[in-house]
Amino acid sequence: MSFMNSEKEALDLPAIVTGNGEAYPKQWLAVYVRLYHEKKTSARLNTMGIENFLPIQEEIHQWSDRRKMVESVLLPMMVFVHADAKERKEVLSFSTVSRYMVMRGESSPTIIPDEQMARFRFMLDYSKDVISMNSAPLARGEKVRVIKGPLTGLVGELVTVDGKSKIAVRLNMLGCACADMPVGYVEPVRF
Repeated sequence: MSFMNSEKEALDLPAIVTGNGEAYPKQWLAVYVRLYHEKKTSARLNTMGIENFLPIQEEIHQWSDRRKMVESVLLPMMVFVHADAKERKEVLSFSTVSRYMVMRGESSPTIIPDEQMARFRFMLDYSKDVISMNSAPLARGEKVRVIKGPLTGLVGELVTVDGKSKIAVRLNMLGCACADMPVGYVEPVRF
């Protein structure tokens, strides 16, 4: 007798089953790390088999005598981890990790929804422009889908920042990731 309707349904389970009937779903959490230790912490998490994401983008830095492509961390002192309850404790054992990001007045870590993380990662991977993080409150924009350019398919909000139209992806407690976006490259999302 099978409890699953299909093989596909069995593969799409969002949790790791422990064998004794309990399930611990993996969730995206933000971890505060020591300044300038983001890449080391991410590498160490990878060696331990803990899924993580360090938002890095390439920028051109110019000095008086030369220009150079440099990898910079988008959110200093922060690494995102996709962890279950057991892995959460392992992450805190690192000397470079200070704590999880929590909402004011609460003790449990702030969970970043999978959909928000997926859109944020897509934006970082495919945007040719520099992504900026706006932590200041940003007025809600029109919900749009990108139909042209490298970010085709991305769903976000069309907002105006300093007179420029940008596409914004909101992240719980972190603000918005924004990239320049011509108005002609988007279409409104209809429900």
